[in-house]
Amino acid sequence: MNAAQLLEDSLLIIWNDRNANRRLAAMHGVYAADIAFFEREGAEAISGHRAINELITTLQAEWPVEFQFALTKPAQANHPVQLVSWRLGAAGAPPVATGSDVAVVENGLIKSLYLFLDVAAGA
Repeated sequence: MNAAQLLEDSLLIIWNDRNANRRLAAMHGVYAADIAFFEREGAEAISGHRAINELITTLQAEWPVEFQFALTKPAQANHPVQLVSWRLGAAGAPPVATGSDVAVVENGLIKSLYLFLDVAAGA
């Protein structure tokens, strides 16, 4: 198992799944119940499985169905911190967004998740 498998699962299993019930079930094995997701500087944390699931549903409704997250390089871990770089878009097309996620793992689950966005459509 990759040392940063939790973060890869967060991105590739949870954020790519368009089925809200399946996503929510997967979160129990990846995210702490009180996970805090920090989407951008100055914004309040999005906390808990249900709130993150609702955010994903809202975002996915804005994207074409073929949009998926893909790793741009293997995820890395350094003690309780994990890092993954990604792209979002249709396979074989230029990405509409790129970025990185940083996670802090506690008791075998992601306790906090931080988004660093590089490029977004319309930017």
